[in-house]
Amino acid sequence: MCAHFQTDRPVRFLEGNQVYLRPIGLDDTELYFRMLFHDETRRLTGTQKSFTKEQIYRYIEGKGHDTSSLLLLIALRETDEVIGDIALQSIDPANRSANIRIAINDDRHQGKGYGREALLLLLDYGFGILNLHRIELNVFSYNKRAAHVYEKLGFQREGVQRDALYYNHEYHDSILMSILEDEYRALHGKKTPS
Repeated sequence: MCAHFQTDRPVRFLEGNQVYLRPIGLDDTELYFRMLFHDETRRLTGTQKSFTKEQIYRYIEGKGHDTSSLLLLIALRETDEVIGDIALQSIDPANRSANIRIAINDDRHQGKGYGREALLLLLDYGFGILNLHRIELNVFSYNKRAAHVYEKLGFQREGVQRDALYYNHEYHDSILMSILEDEYRALHGKKTPS
């Protein structure tokens, strides 16, 4: 029996109610290049470098061979519009840990729960499929909205890296936060493995 696949729609790797996460491909080079130059996204993520399109192409190409990270695009379910990206990085199977990061690129898409849902999708994958024990992140002290979302999801503040980022003529602190698998399961109603 031959399966028929609809090829005109993007692959939906992880799917929520409002958004889905899909793999990034070389055909996303132009899109990802433009995303990296959105002023507010650069500020909130502390991005300081400039990139060429060729560098982005090579970066995406390299992600296809990198088993220590998973880079996905965040898209709206209704329209397939890409609104940001999310990544699990520094995946360490021995210590069952990883780092997570997210960027929602346009003010129009912020404050609507899209980032929260994307984070929950990837946290669920990290704890439920990759069998991770700890997922951490860094958030800059001026990104209070993101820090609030992370805390509501169950991330706990572990420490402050003082003056870790120099951006726009000022030094800023970086706050280290993490969530452990049992905390995630207790907060989000997931079963604990037997």
